[in-house]
Amino acid sequence: ILIKQIIEEHGTRHKLRIQRGVEQVSCFWRKEDGSMQDFKKFCKKNFISNDKLLLKNFKRIEKNIEILYGNLNRLNLDLKRPLHLDSGSILPIDMDFGKYDPFAHLEEDFYKNKIAFFILLNFPSYSLDEKIKAAEKWNRREWSYARVGDLFISRIPSIINQKVSEVFTNAEAYISEYNIYMNNLVDNNGRIFFPEALKLISHWGLRDEIKACYQNPEGLVKQKMIYKVMNRIIHQDVPQNVINKPEFKWNPFKNEIFKYNKKIDFSSEPDTRYEHFLKIFKALREIDKYYPYYSTHIKRKFNIDREIPEIEVEKLFEKVLSSEQVRYTANFIKNRLNRELLPFDIWYKGFTNNKSILETKLDKIVSEKYPNIESFEKNIKNILIKLGFSKNKAEFISSKIKVEPARGAGHAWGPEIRTDLSHLRTRVTERGMNYKGFNTAMHELGHCVEQTLSLYYIDYYMLHGIPNTAFTEAFAFVFQARDLEILDQTNKNIDSWYYNVLNTLWSCYEIMGVSLVDMKVWNWMYKNPESEPNELKHAVIKIAKEIWNKYYSEIFNIKDQPILAIYSHMIDSALYLPDYPIGFLIKFQIEKFLKDKNLGKEMERMCVIGKITPQLWMKKAVSQNISADPLLEETNIALEYFKNKGH
Repeated sequence: ILIKQIIEEHGTRHKLRIQRGVEQVSCFWRKEDGSMQDFKKFCKKNFISNDKLLLKNFKRIEKNIEILYGNLNRLNLDLKRPLHLDSGSILPIDMDFGKYDPFAHLEEDFYKNKIAFFILLNFPSYSLDEKIKAAEKWNRREWSYARVGDLFISRIPSIINQKVSEVFTNAEAYISEYNIYMNNLVDNNGRIFFPEALKLISHWGLRDEIKACYQNPEGLVKQKMIYKVMNRIIHQDVPQNVINKPEFKWNPFKNEIFKYNKKIDFSSEPDTRYEHFLKIFKALREIDKYYPYYSTHIKRKFNIDREIPEIEVEKLFEKVLSSEQVRYTANFIKNRLNRELLPFDIWYKGFTNNKSILETKLDKIVSEKYPNIESFEKNIKNILIKLGFSKNKAEFISSKIKVEPARGAGHAWGPEIRTDLSHLRTRVTERGMNYKGFNTAMHELGHCVEQTLSLYYIDYYMLHGIPNTAFTEAFAFVFQARDLEILDQTNKNIDSWYYNVLNTLWSCYEIMGVSLVDMKVWNWMYKNPESEPNELKHAVIKIAKEIWNKYYSEIFNIKDQPILAIYSHMIDSALYLPDYPIGFLIKFQIEKFLKDKNLGKEMERMCVIGKITPQLWMKKAVSQNISADPLLEETNIALEYFKNKGH
C-alpha cells in the first residue's frame, strides 16, 4: 500500500526506485528507529522524484562522504603507525590504539540519525547481476548513484565492527613480527650459508630469497634450507625462541636449536598461525547475519568487493593450471636449470637472458643510489618521468606520496580525501635500501600512483579508485616489472618481452594454486564453523596437498607438498589472495596493450575510468574482457620463439 501511495504521488516513472527504496528501508528498519507509522511517514516525506533536487542531494552526500571517509581513514592510518612502521618496539598501548577502528560506529550512527535510511530510500542498491546487465547503459552519474546505493547494504553493530578490527590488528602484528634470522640457520654439519644480519619475514622475505638464490653458486643448498623452514612454519613446529629472535642457532632439517654450540630443549610454536586465521573467520562470520543479501564473507568478497563471481574466478584459475602451456614452460625451466624441478621452483626466477646481474650487484647499485628512504622519495619524480609521465604530472604525483620504513614486508595505504597523501611502505635495512626493498618499493609505487590518479583526477568521488584490488595489483606489477629498467640494468628487446610472457605464466601458475587453497579453506571453515586451530591446521595442509597433487605433482614428480599454504595473506587478509592472479592476468593484458604506447599517458587515462564493473573497465582500458587466453596464446608464441633460438 505504501509503495502504491508514493507511486501515485510521484508518478510511474519512478516506480522502480520507489519500490526498491521502500523495500531497502524496510529491510533495515528496527524497532528503535520508530513505529510502523514513523516508517511510512519517513518514506513519504523523504523520497525525491525531482531530478535536479536528487542531484543536489547526491553532490552533498558525495562531498560529505569524502570528508568523513577521508578523515577517518587518516585517523586509522595514524593510530596504526607504531604497528606498521619500523620505528622501535611495539608497546601494549600501541596495540590497543591500533585495534581501535574509527569507522566502527559510522554505520550505526548513520542509521540512528536516518542518513542511511535517506540514502537507502533514494539510491537503489543493485545486485552484481543487475550491475553487469546495466553496465554499458549507465552514464557516469548513474554509475555514481549506484555506488551511493552500495554504501548501506548492511547494518552491523559497532561492537562487532570493533571486534573485527581487533582480530585483524592482532593477526597483522603476528605476521609483521614473524622473522627468521637467516645467519642462525645451520645444516646437519653446522655450516652457515647466509650473511650476518639477514632477517627475513615469512613468507615474503623467504620466498624472495629463494628467487635470489638461482644466481648463487650455493643457491640450491640455501633454497632447500629455506623450503624446510617454510614447511615447518606451515606445520607449526618452528621453535618459539627462533621466531624474531637472534640468540639461537637452528637446524631446520633436524629441528634442533643450539646455544654456544650446545643443543638445548625447546617448545615448538603452538598453532598460533591458525588461531589467528580462525579468529578472523569467526569475527567475519558474526557479520553474516547483518547482510540480508550477502550472508557469507565469501559472497561479500566475490560479489561486492571483486564483483566477479567465485565460480568465474575458479574457472579462470583452473584454465591456466590445467593448460599444456604450463607443462611446456616447466620443461623450459628444467632445461635451463639442468635438473628436475623441485617444489620451490614454483618461484623460479630465471626468465632472463642477462644472468650477470647478481643480487649482490643490485644491492650495491641500490644502496649507492638510495642510501636512505628519503633519497628514494626524492627520486620518485625522476622515476615517473622515466616511465613516461610528463614532468608536471610526475611532480604532482610525487608530491602526493610519502615513503616510510615498513615493519612488515611493505604495503601502500591510499588516501580517501583529496587533501591527503598516499603512503608507500617498504623494508629498509640498517645499511639503507637493498634490492629487495627497492623491488618492493617499485611495487608499492604502482599502488600509490594509481591511488593518486584515481582519486585526484576522477570526475565523481563515488567512482574514485578502480574496480577491485586486482586492478591496483596489476598496476603495481607493471611498475615492479620495471625495477631493473629504472636501475639501468636491462635492455628492451624481443627476448625480454618473451621472457616476461613466460615469467607471467609461471607466476600465475604458482599464485593461482595458492589462491585456490585460500578459497577452498574458507569454504571448509563455513562447513566446519566450530573447528579448533589444530583442526584448521590439518585442513589447510590437507587442502594444500590436494591442490598440489591435482595441478603440480605430475609436473614436479612429487606428491603431497603443503607449500601452497605458506602465504601470510591467507592468515591476516581474509580471501585477499585471489586478487594477485587476477591482477597478473590484467597486468599482462595492460602490458600487451602498452607495447607501442606511453605508460604514463595510458595509465592516466585508465585510472580515471573509475570504479565500474571489472569487465566494463577492461573493455574501456584495453578493449578486452579479463581473460587467460591472451597470456596462453602469447606463451605458445614465446615457447616457439625460444625453441627456434635453440633455448
